[in-house]
Amino acid sequence: MKVKIKKLRQNAKIPTRGSDYACGYDAYACLDGCEKISIPPQSLAKIGLGISLEPEEGYYVGVYARSGLSTKEGLRPANCVGLCDEDYRGEYIVALYNDSSETRYVEDGERIAQLVLHKRRDMEFVEVDELEETKRGTGGFGSTGRA
Repeated sequence: MKVKIKKLRQNAKIPTRGSDYACGYDAYACLDGCEKISIPPQSLAKIGLGISLEPEEGYYVGVYARSGLSTKEGLRPANCVGLCDEDYRGEYIVALYNDSSETRYVEDGERIAQLVLHKRRDMEFVEVDELEETKRGTGGFGSTGRA
């Protein structure tokens, strides 16, 4: 599927796949006027990708953590998964949160997130008085692991 992309800055990079079967496309930091930024422990920095996208109608883009960046550096999207609606035309920005106890640095052109294309499914809510009974019922967090 073709997704239209617009570079908003000259140094922006088009997302790339790490392998032929990769689901996510690596997204690159596009720092405006600096080579790197610092993210102190337990804080976040909003980092632009320098691009905007136009997915086909009925699709949206999910912004996910890069496993290496999160496990090795403690950096992850602050909202864990970002959702960019199909009608959003602004710059894609990743709010990276530093979970580590050390200041971390992000360099211009560094891979900071993954973009995944998803099919949008519309929902119509139908209000009812009762829901169908299930074995689980109203059991919440951790309820399915009990013997």
